[in-house]
Amino acid sequence: MGFFSAARQGRKDDIELGKGLWRRAHDRFTRGLDRYHQVLAGVEDDALYDELLAIANELTVLSGRVRQICAEAQRRSPSEGLDIPGRLAGVHRALSTAGNSLATTAEAAAMLRLAVGPVPAGAVSVRRRAESVLEQVNDAERRLAEAAATD
Repeated sequence: MGFFSAARQGRKDDIELGKGLWRRAHDRFTRGLDRYHQVLAGVEDDALYDELLAIANELTVLSGRVRQICAEAQRRSPSEGLDIPGRLAGVHRALSTAGNSLATTAEAAAMLRLAVGPVPAGAVSVRRRAESVLEQVNDAERRLAEAAATD
């Protein structure tokens, strides 16, 4: 991404996500996804690469959903700081946990990439961690919908 396109994206992010809590949750998820793709780029085993690529594709789809959740949360409860709005605390907790789980997913992929010899149990540990990311994003969406129903 060039300088000007990055600046435009930054302004768009400021408008949609604010500069506080929701922006940080979104950016943390994005950094975790970037890290996963960096790990993937270093995989030399074709079979392992294919397994990890399928997981990467699933996680990439989640990033769009995370952005939508964060944008909607910012619209409902604007944040320019780090104070967690009480009625959306569960949404923030689920997004934060999803970001942490994505980081451990990238870590598991890195460990698998560094394994010597045959890959033990394929990418099962990475898949399991990626599934927890999905569950947490689903939880954030559910909590956001519940909060909307009570507004």
